[in-house]
Amino acid sequence: MELYQLRSFAAVAELGQLTRAAEKLHVSQPAVSAQIKALEDELGVALFERTSSGMVLTSAGRKLL
Repeated sequence: MELYQLRSFAAVAELGQLTRAAEKLHVSQPAVSAQIKALEDELGVALFERTSSGMVLTSAGRKLL
């Protein structure tokens, strides 16, 4: 688990969208997506539910936040 992954996680949790989080962090959207995926893989849980309107925290995501 890296600090930049946690920053990306917190930004997506706050803003609810990968694109807005990427803009806030001044990185590309694919980079944020990859960081979230790597964090989920490392922890072995889904942190977000992907919906048509954005990203919603799962119960595991709420605990991490």
